[in-house]
Amino acid sequence: MLHRLAAVILAVGLGASTPAVAQISLDSLTGGAAAPAEDTADSGATEPEADADALAQATSEFAAAVPDLDDWRALADRVEEELNDGETTNAMLSAARDDIFAWRQRFLDLTSLNAGRIGTVQAQIDALTPTAPDATVSPAIAARLDELNAQLDALLAPGLLASEAYARANGLISEIDSELRQADTNRLWSRDASPLLPSSWALGADAIDVALNRVMRRYETRMSGGGTSGLWANLPAGIIALLAALVLLVRSPRWLLLAQTKVENSEARGRAIWALLLSVLQIGLPVLGMSLLFVALRQFGILPRSGTSVTSAVYTAGVLIIVTRWLNVQLFPKGTFNGPLGYPADVRRKVRRTGVAVGVMLAALLIVAALLLDANVASVPRSVVILPVIMLASLFLWRLGALLRHSPMADSGETGTGRVRHVVGLIYMIVAIATPVLSALGYAQAGRALFAPAVMTLAVLGGFIVLQQAITRIYAPDDSESSSLIPILVGMVLFIVLMPVTALVWGASVADLIEVWTRFRAGFQIGETVISPTDFLTFAIIFAVGFILTRFVQRSLKGTVLPRTKLDLGGQNAVVSGLGYIGITLSALIAITLAGIDLSSLAIVAGALSVGIGFGLQTIVQNFVSGIILLIERPIAEGDMIEVNGQVGFVRDISVRSTRIETFDRTDVIIPNADLVSGQVTNWTRGNMVGRLILPVGVAYGSDVELVRKLLLEIGNDHPLVIADPEPQALFVAFGASSLDFELRVILRDVNWKMIVTDEMNRGINAKLAEAGIEIPFPQTDVWLREPKKGQSQSETAPPPHPDDPGAMLTADDLDVDADPDMGQPT
Repeated sequence: MLHRLAAVILAVGLGASTPAVAQISLDSLTGGAAAPAEDTADSGATEPEADADALAQATSEFAAAVPDLDDWRALADRVEEELNDGETTNAMLSAARDDIFAWRQRFLDLTSLNAGRIGTVQAQIDALTPTAPDATVSPAIAARLDELNAQLDALLAPGLLASEAYARANGLISEIDSELRQADTNRLWSRDASPLLPSSWALGADAIDVALNRVMRRYETRMSGGGTSGLWANLPAGIIALLAALVLLVRSPRWLLLAQTKVENSEARGRAIWALLLSVLQIGLPVLGMSLLFVALRQFGILPRSGTSVTSAVYTAGVLIIVTRWLNVQLFPKGTFNGPLGYPADVRRKVRRTGVAVGVMLAALLIVAALLLDANVASVPRSVVILPVIMLASLFLWRLGALLRHSPMADSGETGTGRVRHVVGLIYMIVAIATPVLSALGYAQAGRALFAPAVMTLAVLGGFIVLQQAITRIYAPDDSESSSLIPILVGMVLFIVLMPVTALVWGASVADLIEVWTRFRAGFQIGETVISPTDFLTFAIIFAVGFILTRFVQRSLKGTVLPRTKLDLGGQNAVVSGLGYIGITLSALIAITLAGIDLSSLAIVAGALSVGIGFGLQTIVQNFVSGIILLIERPIAEGDMIEVNGQVGFVRDISVRSTRIETFDRTDVIIPNADLVSGQVTNWTRGNMVGRLILPVGVAYGSDVELVRKLLLEIGNDHPLVIADPEPQALFVAFGASSLDFELRVILRDVNWKMIVTDEMNRGINAKLAEAGIEIPFPQTDVWLREPKKGQSQSETAPPPHPDDPGAMLTADDLDVDADPDMGQPT
């Protein structure tokens, strides 16, 4: 089979178009000689003839798919020669790369040529091939297998040749990209004379004079050539365009900002969407005004009818200033609203002004560079002229970085991003120092390549924050926490879009991004399976459809079908939850299968897992099943206060293996799910937060019982967390050993405040009883100390008999204590 496949590739590659040429290629590879045509005519269709016919068919198919194959070969040979010479310009290499890229896309599409037919023939071969390695095959089956193998070789040939051409094109593109990157690196780090040298200052002054004179000469030429007739004819249209431009540039941003602020502070429905539209118009209308301004200047003859590099630079600079102002106003707004970054008002004001100043300086740098390039000024005088602009712009950028390091307000909800702000601010302060230093040392290209992309990156990041905030406010208009995933998904999409935009800002070309995407589309290989983004997209779509269908069936069952059955609410929830697990599992399996992901290796994993379960994973499986039971029956839920195994706390998380509760000590306790299912669990807040509180109170004998009950009821009724129905109860429950025992029983509207209420009521009871003169008894112990008298024996110094002993008499001589008038006589 291998020699036939090699013959097919060689024949197609040589452009064989007849069976005879194909046969010669086959014989040259196998070591045999070509049989004369008249010798094979009598013997019927032999194997070489069948191979030749297949080769001819493959050749014709590939020729039909690539009719201009000779053009590709000529292009590839020419590019290889240019790369070997090393004298080709970057423009020529870029043009050649675009042509090769188009060819590579064609070859990539051709790699799957005859894919359907190849699959059919391969299935036929698999069906006829015996499974046992030493099995005998009948001659008829062997002949059929040879015929099918020959067909498979012929079908594979066009795709293999396309793969070879794709590999060649891919290699040429890689070589061209390497050459272009090396050229950019050399240009970036090329060093000229320092603009700080006094000898360069005169060149800079001459460069300014040349650039301004060139602009003035062009203006004088236009005015003298056009005369005044054209000016008077275009004057009305120019005045109208100028007035409209001034209104859109000067007044419309302020009007739109006031309208946006009014809409955001209103209670109108859909105010977030209208605010977003008004915010976008703050860019659109001024840009339209900029266009009308250029139209007016062309009508007056100040600007040429056709665009120049300087005109384009001025227009771009104007748009840049408009976008910069909009970003700073949106990120650091005026008034009491802290904005998405949460800076204080004084910091927002400073950042807003500094940010606009940085944008203006970048626009000035763009205009000055365009003027100097248009005048064909050399690199050294150009660096001398641009250096002051770079230094001033870097000063504003350093100030902006220092302001960004300021911590946000505590109530803004952005306190967790303080470290990120410090890092970003520090980076831009370093950029502000490095840019003028590089320019002063003669690395002007490196300095400009660092400053402009850094500022544009900050603008792109600010635009991302503004859009993310707008999307979030659409789904959470009251600045509340939204449970919708759409803002998060939109934020992820915006972040993905942000990456190629940032790459373009830092000098990457569109061709580079397309190259990365092409390589990404080619996929990556895991074992014997090649996974591409198409596979991921297929999996995501199929799984999403299955997930949506599962949720739809769940809602239908829960809302319409199950309520009409005799199942109780717990059984209905169990059915709905079980159906959800089954539906999601089936959706995942179907999506994996249709995406082409091979799961055959999971059989070995499943076998090993079953052995592990039998020996050491019984507890884990038990907890897993218990977790499913908890999720289905839901005897506890997140936020419930429960007591289990002597631990009391709030349920914070329920997983399939364990449940995490947070105790009142702010410690996390991990409880295996099996303990929650098989053990005793007390749920204090299941269904509602109402709970009972019992406070035991003891008073001295002889106290007024009714007064005590009245005081206790006053304490219970006065507390704000005690509900009125059922009302508090003050019960006289027992005669204690040294006190009359009462209980104050109240029902709290929120049992989570049980300890706080206990503390407040105990302090209130103590104050009320003390004010009423009611004593709270406590156990007392009298200690008797007796010193032996001189001459007494040990028996005479024995302690006196206890008063409760009826056979003993206690006399005054037996007592040897000091009388305390405040304490009274001992009894």
